[in-house]
Amino acid sequence: MLNSNLEILSDYPFQRLRALLDSEPASHGLTPINLSVGEPQHPLPDIVPAALTRDLSALSRYPTANGSPAFRAACADWLKRRYALPDALLDPERQIVALNGTREGLYMLAQVVVPPQKNGQRPAVLMPNPFYQAYIGATAASGAEAVFVPASAENGFLPDFAGVAPEILARTALVYLCSPANPQGTVASLDYLTRLIELARQYDFVIAFDECYAEIYDAAPPPGGLEAAMALSGGRAGDAALNNVVVFHSLSKRSSAPGLRSGFCAGDARITQEFIKLRNYGCAGMMMPVVEASTELWREESHVEANRTLYREKFDIAQSILGNRFGFYRPAGGFYLWLDVGDGEAAAVKLWREAGLRTLPGAYLVRDTGDAVSAAAGKPYLRVALVCELEQTREAMQRFSKVLGG
Repeated sequence: MLNSNLEILSDYPFQRLRALLDSEPASHGLTPINLSVGEPQHPLPDIVPAALTRDLSALSRYPTANGSPAFRAACADWLKRRYALPDALLDPERQIVALNGTREGLYMLAQVVVPPQKNGQRPAVLMPNPFYQAYIGATAASGAEAVFVPASAENGFLPDFAGVAPEILARTALVYLCSPANPQGTVASLDYLTRLIELARQYDFVIAFDECYAEIYDAAPPPGGLEAAMALSGGRAGDAALNNVVVFHSLSKRSSAPGLRSGFCAGDARITQEFIKLRNYGCAGMMMPVVEASTELWREESHVEANRTLYREKFDIAQSILGNRFGFYRPAGGFYLWLDVGDGEAAAVKLWREAGLRTLPGAYLVRDTGDAVSAAAGKPYLRVALVCELEQTREAMQRFSKVLGG
């Protein structure tokens, strides 16, 4: 009666966190601070309320299935500016897919690109370990086998997809890569991205470049999947230039607007056209007031620069308080600390009991495949989301340092 493919899904990380902490007493006399969820707490950009309420009569009609022409054009134009892409590379009408947040899109892509069989065998979906939970949910729903590729300190937190056994690559249908990475903040180089695209074309699989943290960076803008595809094509646009490549972007992190549930994907026209078709059957369109607000946000950059400044200041605070303890390093992108505390679960309980800090054990983001590598990739770590305002971040880091010492 039930889909047996769903048996590979464990409890969602935040369900596990509630089971771990909700029965524990929080520290008395301290206001709890939630550092477990990657939910930006920066002020909503001023342009959003006005755009959302400009034409509320749109709520009396069904939304269109794929945003609006202005929205699709704004997304395509932003990609061209951000990654120095040629004007002819992207057709907004064929290669931009409006999404109710990138989680929806990352999940549904597997239904588009994973066939019942690949080379006569059960298809495989590759993902880094640790990973974003939507990846394994998509894999389960598609009936594919999930293959977890370690992203540990030993390999610089970048999964070695080329090192996967050739017999698995031969049946691989889809690879997920997040750069900047959640949770480690690692940025894949342009060379890494181009080699991955070459591998995808050699074995004929699709790459989902999850780039939702691409605008949260410390020093240099992270390269992206479309940029890498252009490097391989010698800068020449054309339908084949983006073969096997799809990128995902969101306003949740870039614009501190997670409640808008607004994102898009772009890339290989063969894939995006089928994606649009599938969404027509199974998804609600983005609400038109959200489309209007999103269009303006993709066209505006000053609020994004202000976001980056705030995150840099928070990393300054964390660095000044934690120093070189807990394996601290300043991530190249994203807004997480990935701290080696010896035992992530034990540390999370101690921080909740004694400091009122809610953090996420790294093991909850890792699939334990029964080997030492997967255990080491998650168990010692704690993910700390630096999403609060500056003074609350300072308070949290001081409590963290006091309770865990190090």
